[in-house]
Amino acid sequence: MKVEESRRELTAGRIVTAIWSANTVTVTVLAIIAALLIGAVLIILSDPDVLATYGYFTARPADALTASWELVSEAYANLFKGAIFDPDATSATTALRPISETLTYAAPIVFTGLAVTLAFRGGLFNIGAQGQAIMGCIAAALAGFLIPLPIGVHLVIALVAGAAGGAFWGFLPGILKARFGAHEVITSIMLNYIAALFLGWIIMQPGVHDPNRQDAISKPVESSAHLPGLLGGDQRVHLGIVLAAFATWGVSWLLNRSTFGFELRAVGANPDAARTAGISVTATYAMLMTVSGGLAGLGGATQVLGTGYALNPLVIANIGFDGLLVALLGRGKPWGVLWAAILFGALRAGGNRMQSYASVSLELVTVLQALIVIFIAAPALVKAIFRLRAARAARLSTSIAKGW
Repeated sequence: MKVEESRRELTAGRIVTAIWSANTVTVTVLAIIAALLIGAVLIILSDPDVLATYGYFTARPADALTASWELVSEAYANLFKGAIFDPDATSATTALRPISETLTYAAPIVFTGLAVTLAFRGGLFNIGAQGQAIMGCIAAALAGFLIPLPIGVHLVIALVAGAAGGAFWGFLPGILKARFGAHEVITSIMLNYIAALFLGWIIMQPGVHDPNRQDAISKPVESSAHLPGLLGGDQRVHLGIVLAAFATWGVSWLLNRSTFGFELRAVGANPDAARTAGISVTATYAMLMTVSGGLAGLGGATQVLGTGYALNPLVIANIGFDGLLVALLGRGKPWGVLWAAILFGALRAGGNRMQSYASVSLELVTVLQALIVIFIAAPALVKAIFRLRAARAARLSTSIAKGW
């Protein structure tokens, strides 16, 4: 009995040690907790009524503590209700709406996050995912309302057009890097501006602009090219999140099981050694940015075919730049990107409810996102704050493009 108890204690101790060590999962969870704690302080500081109770804190501390707790708990409760599940819902449709909104926001970000991650693993910093997503959005929308096709085929053609538009826009900085040594960060940033201006121009062109509208908006995408909904009714979640999951699996397979994945990882680790081994660094760079741009283009296509249904200057939002943050949070791993995108989608969906029901500024949600990125990007800081033990096999370094 004593031997069995000793073994159980030893096993329990190992489990506790494994949990409270500086591994990726622990650091990520604690980074989110730290960001929420700082966010709670900011929520308190942004409310003048709660701040007023701290004016007489020494006389009646309970007033300040109670008011702070009620404010913060209400804000985060609404964050949860708006992102995951609303226990006060009166119907199944209402109860599922929060997770529907979370997945709707997450779907296009998964694609742009995968685009940036793929480039990272090949040693390039694809900061042009925003422009590539815009070009993919334009191509998909044009195919969606200019080409009459039957249902099903129309959606496939629109998605392929979106991927092709993004791939072309990714190919440009890739070939400039490969043939002329132009830095992909500079060229992709400039291409972001060109894509945004091109979007504003093409919307107003005859045949594209909606003749029934005076503002800058295109003709609507035909219903045959819409991404079908998954839950029916007024739920916005659509097939895009399923395609994003398949894309995540595909990128994971590409990186870990394919010849091209081996080559791009070799080039990313050491271009000179890869060249000595017979790998064409020039061709790898061009192909890498093309595939990366295609993924970002699919993100733009998902945006316009799943929720936007027409081109306008704000249709693409910031999914390209959000994809950059998601790639950092995912630490260069495709499945990590998927979960990071869902986290961002939850913050966006829950933030809308926080603003409506808890009178918390939506900008604070953006601050929470920034704090989470900061803590996850600095694992040594999280380790020092929570005094984590060093994990033997922990790999906490963020994937940084060798191009820097």
